[in-house]
Amino acid sequence: MSTEKLLKQRGVSIAVAGQYTLPNWYDSKGKLRTFACRTNRISPYEMMVDVPVVGRVGDYLTSYFRDFGPLDGRIRDTMRGSFLLELDMGEAMRERLANKLNWLEEKSKDPNIPELRKGGARVIPAQSQSSVTLADGANHECIIVDMSVSGAAVWAQLQPPIGMPLAIGACIGRVVRHFSSGFAVQFVEKQNQNSLDRLIVRPIPSFAAAGARV
Repeated sequence: MSTEKLLKQRGVSIAVAGQYTLPNWYDSKGKLRTFACRTNRISPYEMMVDVPVVGRVGDYLTSYFRDFGPLDGRIRDTMRGSFLLELDMGEAMRERLANKLNWLEEKSKDPNIPELRKGGARVIPAQSQSSVTLADGANHECIIVDMSVSGAAVWAQLQPPIGMPLAIGACIGRVVRHFSSGFAVQFVEKQNQNSLDRLIVRPIPSFAAAGARV
């Protein structure tokens, strides 16, 4: 679908901050780079995203937005400073996105409409590098996508099975959901909002990380 067709389709023009990764864009340590981005217009099928690095038509990418969660898809069209992403998701997830868009549209008209999200507000930490500790004591680097007092979503090179106990930083929980390049964890106990950054954002010490790679 072209950009012109998207603008004629039922959708919501809304600016929501997020993050995305592109294939074959790596940092000096050989890890996929994460770029900041912002939605411009979104429907349950496509979204227009303002970005610093556009990528190429056909690229399949992973993105995450605080209001929508993880959204994956393929670039179908590009413009200067933006691209059109065709969303890759099942019908159940597409329906949830449609409901969220309807709510956001109504919320823009009436700020008194209550929040949809349960379990506390999610925030994107200023420092996102942290660590996953498995039950056997193994440490793995991860990036905190977002977090709340009840859980967190992370990007990592491993994908533990649903139900597996582990720790994100110092917060113990279980894996409850998978998404492309990452997973979501529900904490065993709700955390203190004021201590959340300090407890979750805990990178692996350099000596431990070096040992883990041996």
